[in-house]
Amino acid sequence: MAVLLMQNAFAQNPAIKVLDTDFSKGRLTHRQIINLDDAAKFHGHLCDGLVVGFLGLREALYKIYPDSIIDRTNTRIVSKSSPCLTDIAIYLTGGRYQFNTFYVSDSIKYAFIVQRIDNGKTYAVKLKPGIKPAAIDSLGNLANMGKLDACGIDSLHQIENRFLNQFLAANPQEAFILEEIRDFIWKPILQSSFIKTDVLNKNTIKCN
Repeated sequence: MAVLLMQNAFAQNPAIKVLDTDFSKGRLTHRQIINLDDAAKFHGHLCDGLVVGFLGLREALYKIYPDSIIDRTNTRIVSKSSPCLTDIAIYLTGGRYQFNTFYVSDSIKYAFIVQRIDNGKTYAVKLKPGIKPAAIDSLGNLANMGKLDACGIDSLHQIENRFLNQFLAANPQEAFILEEIRDFIWKPILQSSFIKTDVLNKNTIKCN
């Protein structure tokens, strides 16, 4: 029973091992564990996009770091503009635009393209079609346009939470498409006109 509870807890709070320097001018010796709860605190809330981003990017990172220890000083990433995906990209990889290790593009056909800098090994990842309920995107688009009322916002929240819990209980290796990209050319793009969709309805009244 105790083993089952531990497995269940791990499934609900997946983690990843990362490697960083040990101080501001330090050596590459500092190992840490980042879990989904940590990412939710960084992002501001737990949501389905954060879970999908965390698990999908972890699968791609494991491809370029076979020992499952992610060197955040040796990784760069391209992300779709979703607030959830961009925060996961930055948090798990250590990528930053100002250091030429992170940029955003909605022209890519993946959620992420992640590259190991020292050897150029590059993987892209996206969710398999049909995994996410269509209602999440259709209602989400209405919410982004301000066309979802208070009760509609709550309904969308419930649908996302159901999907989130189902997804955490599933096998992530069966949920994503992973593709190696050979000879990937890093061409960072600066764009600051993306809309932060997770704050558009922050002043919506409560559903009665």
